[in-house]
Amino acid sequence: MDIGVEVSLYPLDADFIPPIQDFIDRINTHAGLKVLTNSLSTQIFGPYDRVMAALQEEIRPTFEGNAKSVFVMKVIGPYAGS
Repeated sequence: MDIGVEVSLYPLDADFIPPIQDFIDRINTHAGLKVLTNSLSTQIFGPYDRVMAALQEEIRPTFEGNAKSVFVMKVIGPYAGS
């Protein structure tokens, strides 16, 4: 089953762009996912287990590397458009 997840990251820091770009760069290293980025969010499409594993793996470094960050996610599934 394929799903789509829309992710918005809000680092609570004046220098907010580097953590966002770092998350996008890391999520793009995961094979088998379609990743689309625009000025408001990053959209990730692919098999449920693969998408969720990638998110689980990549959210932690963001929290560990930044004092405070907020992730807002919307999940749609099953998604046939990926």
